[in-house]
Amino acid sequence: MRIALVGYGKMGHMIASCARSMGHEVVATVDVAAEDASALVAAGDGAAVAEAVRSSGADGVIEFSHPSAVVGNLNALLPLGVPVVCGTTGWAAHEGEIAARAAQTGGTVMRSSNFSIGVNLFYRIVEEAARLFAGYAEYDVAVWEMHHDQKADSPSGTALEIARRVMAGNPAKTDMVTDAFHERPRASELHVSSTRCGKVPGTHTVFFDGTADTIELTHRARSREGFARGSVVALERLLAKLGDGSLARGKLYGMSDVF
Repeated sequence: MRIALVGYGKMGHMIASCARSMGHEVVATVDVAAEDASALVAAGDGAAVAEAVRSSGADGVIEFSHPSAVVGNLNALLPLGVPVVCGTTGWAAHEGEIAARAAQTGGTVMRSSNFSIGVNLFYRIVEEAARLFAGYAEYDVAVWEMHHDQKADSPSGTALEIARRVMAGNPAKTDMVTDAFHERPRASELHVSSTRCGKVPGTHTVFFDGTADTIELTHRARSREGFARGSVVALERLLAKLGDGSLARGKLYGMSDVF
């Protein structure tokens, strides 16, 4: 594949390294600040992002930028018709807008809050555990996550997806709370709390707490490499599925559509 990277910070550099080690060519690196990017663009200049990708002749794009930039980037990239894998989080409220833009332009986006294979297996484990514990009223459940101090959004997209899986398994949890509590929580509320500190690549824990014991399920990333490699595999599979017709262009897809 010929890959264009939009966002060339720490994650972008790791994706580039993984992509090359997997036999792919990185034909463009686009960023607002990275001095070694092949294209430096002004913040918010979606047209410049799109032109850098178009002129590179890329087969696909991997977008890991910033929550403040991602929607503008996707809106600019979709008319190119080049499939985009997006790992930037913090834009869930705009997914309807991007899906409509994809349908209008025929462009394709596959987005995920986390491309790690281990995390995606963890989602399934959490949902099944929530289903099991839902039958025992003495157990409550909560979600906690910790990331490095450079992460711009909170809670993480991974933590929010974990919370959705808990709620899918336990119908009694109908309200997700991501802020601090200033009164006693209601039984229907699922608390999702966050910590930002140091250089932690990502830790997510689900607590099932009862009167006699606590059961904890934890995924702890050792580095960003799993996320980076997974995003390249996602683009490989997205292009393959678009090529054989098992996925249609003009849509917004998720991890389960590709893996």
